[in-house]
Amino acid sequence: MSDVYNLGRFVVAQNYPGSADNYEAAVRELRAGRKKSHWMWFVFPQLDGTLGTTVASLPRTLNDVVRSRLGSLDPDVHEALLAASCMATPTVEMVAMATIGDGDQLVDLLEIAEDKGIISIDGNRIHFTHPLLARGVYTEARPAARRAMHRRLAELVDETELRARHLALAATRGDDVTLRALDKAADSARARGAPEAAAELTDLAIGLGGDAPERRLRSALNHFDAGDHERATTMLQETVSRLPPGDLRAEALCRLAVVRLYTEGFFEATTVLQQALDDADDDSPLRVQVLITLAYSLMHANQVREGKDVARQAVEDAERLGQPHLLSLALGMRVMLDFVAGEGFDDASLQRALELEDEDAFTPLVFRPRMQHALLLEWTGELATARQKLEAIRLRCMEKGEEGEYVFIAQHVVMSSVWAGDFINANLVAEDAMERARQLSGGTPLFLAHSMRAPLAVFAGQEAEARRTIAAGLEIGRQTGTFRLGERLLATLAFLEVSLGNYPEALAAVAPLLSGFDPASTPTELPGAAFLPDAIESLVQLGRLAEAAPLIEALERNGRTFDRAWMLAVGGRGRAMMLAATGDLAGAHVAAQQAMTEHERVDMPFDRARTLLLLGQLERRMRKKEAASRSLQLALEVFERHNLPLWANRTRAELARANVGPQGSNLLTPSEQRVAELAASGMKNRDVANALFISPKTVEANLARIYRKLGIRSRAELGRHIGGVQTTRR
Repeated sequence: MSDVYNLGRFVVAQNYPGSADNYEAAVRELRAGRKKSHWMWFVFPQLDGTLGTTVASLPRTLNDVVRSRLGSLDPDVHEALLAASCMATPTVEMVAMATIGDGDQLVDLLEIAEDKGIISIDGNRIHFTHPLLARGVYTEARPAARRAMHRRLAELVDETELRARHLALAATRGDDVTLRALDKAADSARARGAPEAAAELTDLAIGLGGDAPERRLRSALNHFDAGDHERATTMLQETVSRLPPGDLRAEALCRLAVVRLYTEGFFEATTVLQQALDDADDDSPLRVQVLITLAYSLMHANQVREGKDVARQAVEDAERLGQPHLLSLALGMRVMLDFVAGEGFDDASLQRALELEDEDAFTPLVFRPRMQHALLLEWTGELATARQKLEAIRLRCMEKGEEGEYVFIAQHVVMSSVWAGDFINANLVAEDAMERARQLSGGTPLFLAHSMRAPLAVFAGQEAEARRTIAAGLEIGRQTGTFRLGERLLATLAFLEVSLGNYPEALAAVAPLLSGFDPASTPTELPGAAFLPDAIESLVQLGRLAEAAPLIEALERNGRTFDRAWMLAVGGRGRAMMLAATGDLAGAHVAAQQAMTEHERVDMPFDRARTLLLLGQLERRMRKKEAASRSLQLALEVFERHNLPLWANRTRAELARANVGPQGSNLLTPSEQRVAELAASGMKNRDVANALFISPKTVEANLARIYRKLGIRSRAELGRHIGGVQTTRR
């Protein structure tokens, strides 16, 4: 729980301005299957409505039971029990300090309550024998007595968050001391990676009368990072509606746009950002923030040229205003837009952005130069370094509890893992991201989760699952305006069709992408050009060589211009296919060998194995049986090692023609195999989750599939199975 002190049990989720009654909200959330507010605390002693006014009482029959236990007790015993009921983990020492001051005398008093079955004393710890008794003690006390007790406890505790919660419960309206304590506690909670607790503390300050726009903006930020996008949106919309035009409203609009980017998509975000620009002063640093966010939104709405202009304006304004951190963000966004526009990787500008970046300043991940650096390294083939940086960012999001950022970074971790051939990590991260996306509000997280799962389903040979995931993702993409990201799902669909040998269907899938592709000017950088190898293979297989040629030439030309090994490798493979289709097997063989040379420069095992498959086919047709067998066997080893059945089957068919018998593949997927091995070693689910940096629920889901596939029911059986397999391998 984010409330490490468990004092939240005393505080009902406030009737936030503009929200429904707590009871109705709780019913709605129960029906929807997801709790977002704090109604769980209705079962504990708590304040209802405005802080410090009324307490939810027990049902009458239960009240009678509690009163029968408490009614005859001495007032000093009542006071001691009240102190205990005001604490999450009451101790004899703390209760004594809050009441009579003498620990021995207090024990004598508490033994009276212990004899009546109200509490038990375990060493220094005090336990109520039933939560209802704690609630009864609290609700039966006069409001003034409760507030006085919390005030005393606030003076006794040292922990920032604990003191702030006691001060809040001691108040009917927020004085400066209480509000400052809550703000400080919220900052402390955020710093320790507990944005949900930070949001609750900030909302306590708002509920106590500290309803300032700046505090509302902090609340929205904390709710967003905690994954409650809906609450963040509501808070920001209410704030915008209350503010006059100006920088503060522009800031609220800009933050609302960022939430829209992560939830509703780019249509909504762009509209909100245009409103923010109208509000922001021309000489305000805030205007630069709005321009940077707008440039990003335009990029993903496939308005790259417009986005470039906006990013350049952001750089000029940041330079003029002398704002180093804002300049770093503007430079990073300009570098990204230039790269996407096909102008190459401006490493010098990005290095300057990294030097100027303020690591401590709040900045959404998508705008941080260190994130952009990792992505550009990934897209330009520096996969090992990129994966290391991306994984470090993902783990930081997990540690900080930044649910709002997690799904975004997860998609890039999955992509880089797939390219590097680490399908185990890719599957585990994708599954974890889908679980988190389902808990978040808005379409963008779900879209990203679908875009991760779809290619993995294709690689795993799960045709029906792949088609369902692609269709669902494309529908979400249409609703959210994620055009640029939506192209990746179309590319995934084409990859599925090529994997199945359905070349007309593959071309139909990428038709929208090809219609907007000008070989003379459109960039061929990853990830945007990932569809080109499948488009080229489909065109060649269908005899449409004149249409394939310009695509191949674009890859080869841009590969030479920017020294991109991936472009030269897949371009060379396409060239080999086209030459073979014209009957020039010797020329095709040379082109395929040149492609293999380029593959050595970039660690992308699947693409390399795909070229090996083509090389083996060419060598078989050239009657180079031994060379063909060697190339095909190498390709099959990659496809089988990574459990890629569709491509393994194609390779086996070629090997059969070359009279070489392939080896079989395993029953479990690589990610399931890794989970099984760790679980069989004696590790608990949580330990496996920590080792693989996934959630325990993801581990549980994997184990359920493993048990079903292996026909086993226990950890012991799993241990025997894994041990037997490893012995056989040795």
